[in-house]
Amino acid sequence: MSRILFKKEGRAKYISHLDIMRTMQRVFIRAGVKIKHTEGYNPHPYMAFALPLSVGTESDCELMDFTLVGGATLEELPERLTANAPEGITVIKAYEESVKLKHLKWLRVGIELIYDAGAPENAADELEALYSFEKLEVEKTSKGKTRTIDIIPMIDSIAFEKRGENEVYCEAVISAQEPSLSPALLISAIDALKPNLRPDFTRVRRLEIYDANHNIFR
Repeated sequence: MSRILFKKEGRAKYISHLDIMRTMQRVFIRAGVKIKHTEGYNPHPYMAFALPLSVGTESDCELMDFTLVGGATLEELPERLTANAPEGITVIKAYEESVKLKHLKWLRVGIELIYDAGAPENAADELEALYSFEKLEVEKTSKGKTRTIDIIPMIDSIAFEKRGENEVYCEAVISAQEPSLSPALLISAIDALKPNLRPDFTRVRRLEIYDANHNIFR
């Protein structure tokens, strides 16, 4: 099984997860690279993505698994695929996978909290205090059902700092799967529990992924 590491940023952040699957299929075809497909009347490629990425989120560390059949070597893939990909998708590396995606555990994210009228005084300190609670419950909606969950056990680390007059920057390491914590829930907690610190706009970016031992996952 082969794996690529790629970035998804700029205009490409608006491509949904389902559409990125279709997009990558076309990228391989345009690049003249053959990958393994299912058999039968309507064959489709074997492709697996590490973690679905929400629309509007940028990432430095997207992973996709596939089986290379021919048309290029792994060394050639980054340049070939990037040249045929939409703006904002850059393939950084191609290699043989050695660790299954199920062993991916932690995700480091950066969140920009933007305040049109200027960041409130001591906002970073107040947000640090909010996430120092032993328990922090927020509502999570999944498959049409809403339930209350405690997100603190899913946060490995979190820090806030003020950047300029209008921004508070948050960097956090959160559980990527089993269980998974969406960065959106970190923002939801602020909206619900610290409404005076609710940002006017947010930008989220995946920065890195790790295994259970906090080693970089590739």
